[in-house]
Amino acid sequence: MDTHLLRQFINVAETLHFGRASEAGHISPSALSRGIRRLETDVGVRLFERDNRTVLLTHEGELFLDYARDALTQWDVIRHALMEEAGELHGQVSVYCSVTASYSFLFDLLSEFRRDHPHIEIKLHTGDPEHAMPRVLVGDEDIAIGARPAILPNGLAFRSIQTSPLVFIAARERHDHTRLSGRKPVAADWARTPMVLSESGLSRQRVDAWFAKIGLQPKIYAQVAGNEAIVSMVSLGFGIGVVPRIVLDNSPLAGKIQVLDIRPELEAYDVGLFTLEKKLRSPLINAFWGD
Repeated sequence: MDTHLLRQFINVAETLHFGRASEAGHISPSALSRGIRRLETDVGVRLFERDNRTVLLTHEGELFLDYARDALTQWDVIRHALMEEAGELHGQVSVYCSVTASYSFLFDLLSEFRRDHPHIEIKLHTGDPEHAMPRVLVGDEDIAIGARPAILPNGLAFRSIQTSPLVFIAARERHDHTRLSGRKPVAADWARTPMVLSESGLSRQRVDAWFAKIGLQPKIYAQVAGNEAIVSMVSLGFGIGVVPRIVLDNSPLAGKIQVLDIRPELEAYDVGLFTLEKKLRSPLINAFWGD
């Protein structure tokens, strides 16, 4: 089976758009369409239902997508194993992390790795940390840096790098917010306190659980994607936010922020690496993981 054709199929299956898939695969839309038709002929079934407007995976296409991902993983395993036998690893590892994680962890992670494996290319993508684990699970990335959830999904491996407290923050000049520090939460105080929170993800889950314990719904001023945006809005005095301490420590706005002493404390983040367990069979991925 042509591995290039499998990668083209996966691009179409994940984007459901021949134009975007052709750009991702550096191939013309017409050549991509011919390749998919040839693949459908080889397997003997239609993998996509498509017209001039929409592209949808058939049931057979969904089954074949699982096969294609597994086949490419196995191909990478044997290819990298052969390279390792030859004494040197070549190839590419895709890594996903937040901007904060890129300058908090990547230097230490990559310094020895690049020295020991100079021919391995790192393909780095940055974005919302809440997307780290899902991107690995669907096969978009080989490795991601993120916070470990309470329950790790089946088939996912995690290696801890560092723990970071999850803290309540306020603008330094907002002295009225200091009344919340150093004592048990008072519902009347929190009921009128505007909050700037993540719109979803692990941080939001822990904040919601914290408010549920004191029997109160938070007064939400804004829901945003990304911890850096929370720090920015809090520094302008829009409300109290919740971010991992490592984000604040690396923020250029740290001098405009105060950390509130709120009890009970939120559960800390366990920050580390995610990858699929089956990918650890690849010498290339295992080299990154082991370093």
